[in-house]
Amino acid sequence: MNFAMKRQLRSKIASLLYSSARVLYFSANNHYKALSYAFTSPHFLPGTAEAMNSTSNVENLSPQIIRQIVKEMHDLSTNSPEGIKVQINEADVTDIQAIIEGPAGTPYAGGAFRVKLALGKEFPSTPPKAFFLTKIFHPNVAANGEICVNTLKRDWQPDLGIKHILLTIKCLLICPNAESALNEEAGKMLLERYDDYSQRAKMMTEIHAQTAKTGLQSDEEGPLSKKKAQDKKKEKLIKEKKRNLKRL
Repeated sequence: MNFAMKRQLRSKIASLLYSSARVLYFSANNHYKALSYAFTSPHFLPGTAEAMNSTSNVENLSPQIIRQIVKEMHDLSTNSPEGIKVQINEADVTDIQAIIEGPAGTPYAGGAFRVKLALGKEFPSTPPKAFFLTKIFHPNVAANGEICVNTLKRDWQPDLGIKHILLTIKCLLICPNAESALNEEAGKMLLERYDDYSQRAKMMTEIHAQTAKTGLQSDEEGPLSKKKAQDKKKEKLIKEKKRNLKRL
């Protein structure tokens, strides 16, 4: 190979490397912007960005397990349990998220709560971790959104599916367990001053979960001018509720 050919080859290699670097840069930059937008929202819990951004285990799971997850998510999307809507991420099948509607007759009624299941590399031998991404006042939900429930601890079995986990989380909104509280304040209020607990949980739902629900339904609403007026009114009510919440 003469000098001219070597020079031409080096030029092509450098060009390819530069193009690859640009693709990686813009991909990472867009991912960063998306995360920044999502997790600077006041309706998301602090600490959930780490949970969202560090739980992809596609390369660690066997093809059989991945096929099982894909099948179950497809079944859930076509035949959703009442009050639960899964959201499929085709780029990462281990990114399992769902919207759970607050059950009627609870302080969470009328809210739409986003949850995420973080599958570890040993799944399903070990249980996934579950997080509320929407802010919530609940005895069994930690400050970073992590959920404490026996199904994901000592009662875990490998044959329990995603549907069972999501239904368990929904049941937790109906029947909180103060004995295994991660939020000690909520657990104590639940046992000793239920009315105060209910008021706080309801106000948090109105501020954070109902706002999220409005965003999900925005495409189905009326004219833009009418929607803006409604949004301003709701924003004013939310600010007032936040001030009331600080007084509790």
